Order: sequence, then C-alpha cells, then structure tokens
Amino acid sequence: MESLKVYILVANRVYTDGIRSGLGLAVENHYAYPVIMNGEFPRMSEYMAENIAWIADMEGAVFSCGVDAPTDLPEGTEITNISLEELGEKMREADFIIPYGMPKQSHEPPGACSE
Repeated sequence: MESLKVYILVANRVYTDGIRSGLGLAVENHYAYPVIMNGEFPRMSEYMAENIAWIADMEGAVFSCGVDAPTDLPEGTEITNISLEELGEKMREADFIIPYGMPKQSHEPPGACSE
C-alpha cells in the first residue's frame, strides 16, 4: 500500500480532533498535514503539544495559515506558519484534502434552536 499525502483543514478551534486524526493517519504510514486556519488555535495542553510533535516525528507537519505574525504561534509547539499561497502550492501534491469541522458561527441561533 502506498503512502498518501493528506491535508486536514481545521477551521474552528473546537475541532481539535482534526489534529488527532492527522496523528492517526501518520501512524498508518501516511503523510498527515493538519492545517489550523485563521489563527483558530486549540487550547494548547501538553497532550496537544505531544500530538503535534508526534506528527512532526512521523515526517508530517502541522501548519498554521492566517496568523498575522509568526510570534502569534503557541510557544513550545512545532507549528509552521505558512501563507495561503504557500498552502495552495503544497496542496497541489495532496492525494486528499479534508475540510474538517465547521467555521465559527457569526450569528446567534434562533430562540427555538437554543433550547
């Protein structure tokens, strides 16, 4: 079985399991590249930092796209900041691109839905 290049685009900080899914793909001998979009970083616990480090150890990478300055990246993690253009170039070589999770809501839900 050949190894696949998979990009996982994580659009909302709630969906931290997108990074864990990348780790699962890396364990299965695929190249996983989770991308945290729009600076929506999950809460960086030691567990999350270890998952990111394991992806890097398995020849993958965790990218951040949409951060204004590299200094805005969480400290102590192996997250690489790239521009949208660089991400587009990298994804041309992807076997699969997975949009993961929903974007953050911009409006409050209607009253009937909030019960």
